[in-house]
Amino acid sequence: MGISKNLKIINDPIYGFISVPNDLIYKIIEHPSFQRLRRISQMGLSYLVYPGAQHTRFHHALGAMHLMQRAVMVLRSKGTEISQEEETALYIAILLHDIGHGPFSHALEGVIVTECSHEDLSIHIMEYLNETFEGRLSLAIDIFNNRYHKKFLHQLISGQLDMDRLDFLRRDSFYTGVAEGSISALRLITMLQVVDDKVVVEEKGIYSVEKFLVARRLMYWQVYLHKTSLAAEQLLMKIMLRARDLISKGSHLNVSQPLTYFLSRNSNDKITTEELRLFLELDDVDVLGALKTWKDHEDVVLRSLSQMILNRDLLKIKIRPEPFVPQKIEEISTKVQRKYNLSAEEASYFVFTGSVSNLAYHGSKDTIELLKKNGKLIEVSEASDQLNIQALSQKVVKYFLCCPKSAH
Repeated sequence: MGISKNLKIINDPIYGFISVPNDLIYKIIEHPSFQRLRRISQMGLSYLVYPGAQHTRFHHALGAMHLMQRAVMVLRSKGTEISQEEETALYIAILLHDIGHGPFSHALEGVIVTECSHEDLSIHIMEYLNETFEGRLSLAIDIFNNRYHKKFLHQLISGQLDMDRLDFLRRDSFYTGVAEGSISALRLITMLQVVDDKVVVEEKGIYSVEKFLVARRLMYWQVYLHKTSLAAEQLLMKIMLRARDLISKGSHLNVSQPLTYFLSRNSNDKITTEELRLFLELDDVDVLGALKTWKDHEDVVLRSLSQMILNRDLLKIKIRPEPFVPQKIEEISTKVQRKYNLSAEEASYFVFTGSVSNLAYHGSKDTIELLKKNGKLIEVSEASDQLNIQALSQKVVKYFLCCPKSAH
């Protein structure tokens, strides 16, 4: 692996110094498509609840690459063969694993680009960048898509204990100040091994695995699915849907050209290269700029919802384990229509219901296996003496109802 003349170290508040290992990685990080991640919030609108949660996808991608460097070092020290080409490909794949995120990350997933997930968009962008870098990303793309013959490499990118999860739990815990999510990612990595082309954990690491799974569950309920964050992100989705509806009816909304294009686009066809370039012009700034413009719009829905986000004067949200009775929702909607002189359609942007789910451990697929001293493998839920590991394998669904505070 060639040593870069531009070898850089980046000071990270969590891991200390992160090194950029070679010229190719340096050039990818410097590319405008990657620099855009500086303007994509890692945690959507969670900063409305946790003011410190201002970190970006750029932070996270670099942190995940750093953990991948440690994982490669650990696995090689235990006899796992990873070539220099595979090593670089791993770093590229983990750097670019989130490059398909749009403004405010998961908050607007499937809303701005309706037919593609961020994973699909990441693949399209990798292929686009592969042309720019003359095919040097091909192996990274194969590993990312799980087409490479060494399947354990894909697990390091996308698995139960991948570098993505290990970084975002630690990083999000740090920036929110929520101690329950703090995990020792480096300790977990030191106990990884590869057996039969699968990433496993040494038996002595069981308590670290348990802590990781519990932290993942707690962070989802306490942070990612916090009811105020959930209410804010639902509002942001409603704003974009209202804007799309108004545009479809001929209204002109004075916002950036990329955002106008995607709010006007109704195609379900595969995204084109030109559209991909336009998507790479989109970031949080476009959406925040739109909200500041729309807060004075003549449409009462667009105006009111935009003001709610900007002023953090959000809808009231109730969460419970059972679905809300349709009759109750209808009663609240009718009350809101009368009080604010809204049509039923307009009221639907202020009174709505939905559901969220939390599954900390997918025990039915891609299980976490522990390597016993005798060489046998055992699935973590069978080895654990804690009943909560079994509970963590069960999906928990909760239902929410949003409406104006005065409607309760």
